[in-house]
Amino acid sequence: MKIPQVLLVEVKHAPGQLSKMLASVAEIGLTVEGLESISRTQDRTTWELSLDVDQGQEQEVLDAIGRSGDARVLGNSDRVFDRHKGGKIDVRSTVQFDDLKTLRDVYTPGVARVCLAIRDNPALASKYTAIPRSVAVVTNGTAILGLGDIGPVAGMPVMEGKAALFREFGGISGVPILTEARTPDEIVALVKGIAPTFGAIQLEDIAAPECFEIESRLIDELDIPVLHDDQHGTAVVVLAALLGGARLAGFDLKESTVGQIGLGAAGIGISRLLLRYGVRGVMGADLSEDSLRQLERSGGTRSTLEDVMREADIVVATTGVPGLIKPEMIRKGQIIFALSNPEAEIEPAVALERGARFAADGKNINNVLAFPGLFKGALDAGVRKFTDEMLLAAAQAIADTAAKADDGTLVPSPLSRAAHGRVAAYVAKAAAKGGTVVSHAMLS
Repeated sequence: MKIPQVLLVEVKHAPGQLSKMLASVAEIGLTVEGLESISRTQDRTTWELSLDVDQGQEQEVLDAIGRSGDARVLGNSDRVFDRHKGGKIDVRSTVQFDDLKTLRDVYTPGVARVCLAIRDNPALASKYTAIPRSVAVVTNGTAILGLGDIGPVAGMPVMEGKAALFREFGGISGVPILTEARTPDEIVALVKGIAPTFGAIQLEDIAAPECFEIESRLIDELDIPVLHDDQHGTAVVVLAALLGGARLAGFDLKESTVGQIGLGAAGIGISRLLLRYGVRGVMGADLSEDSLRQLERSGGTRSTLEDVMREADIVVATTGVPGLIKPEMIRKGQIIFALSNPEAEIEPAVALERGARFAADGKNINNVLAFPGLFKGALDAGVRKFTDEMLLAAAQAIADTAAKADDGTLVPSPLSRAAHGRVAAYVAKAAAKGGTVVSHAMLS
């Protein structure tokens, strides 16, 4: 696993000294991710040097810089841990409490009037509470990233990140909900119990096959949108990237055969949506017989890793196994998406060297491009369920944003406000065509 490391390095201000220090980094096989001058005296400059180092390589970096000449490390930090200190979210009021009149209106005694109005007409909750712009992000920590079952508390940094992204790119309040529940019955009961608090439910990092039953039951039993992001958010961005690839390379995606390696939540979600879009076929490989049967129920065909690599035009891997795809397996002209995080099945640069037409990993093809707009669009439209049409519309929105940028990328930057806004707009439009509107009176 690569570790982002930030070093403060003091270097003599003289010709060649900085280049010697950077050469020492290159000699141990590292690439400089960032370099910024922080301060300077008459004869010395302090630089902030950012590197992605392998776990356990930190001391080797310090030793190399120390040998490089007149340079010394003043300090170092882990940028990732620094950004997580104190957590990444909090709850803030939308009202400024500057006088007693505001306090009495917002809390007591004024709030009682609003409570009674909602009691008499539950639909007013949509106007006078935050429910319509709140999403529960629910996990039991059984499938966190590619790390597996590490528990709900260890997964909290992911849930906080989701909540922060909901706010930043969707204007939605995401609330992490951690549970020790393991069985579908327990999780369904929990979510149904808290559902009145929220306008929608995002299921996150819940292991397959339980995640399929949990999502299906909650969709049937709740009158608000429910989405398992690992399945559908990932699938939306994969489809968007393939639409971008088809546009750039001039091929017909619907005439392509896709090989899906790994049939967990993401793999099944990707397979299902690509088949729904209309690709020629999906070949799936997994060690689990249950997963292969799930693929077949979705319309795909079971296969093996070797056959997928030999026959598929497009290969998508979501296995969580670093290095699973060997360089010699790549066929010239294939599209390779190795999406496991934090480490891919094959590095995109290696796949491209072996002749892949396009190659990407989970850093580039990531569900952050999808889920804020998906939920924003669904909540704006006031629908009760997500539909395939909404998912397909989200993928098209992402692809259209990339096409408008015309910069040769498969998908836009996840920081693109235009992309998130377009996803929400396309999803709301698709929802309005066929969705069933939520009424909070239904929940009373």
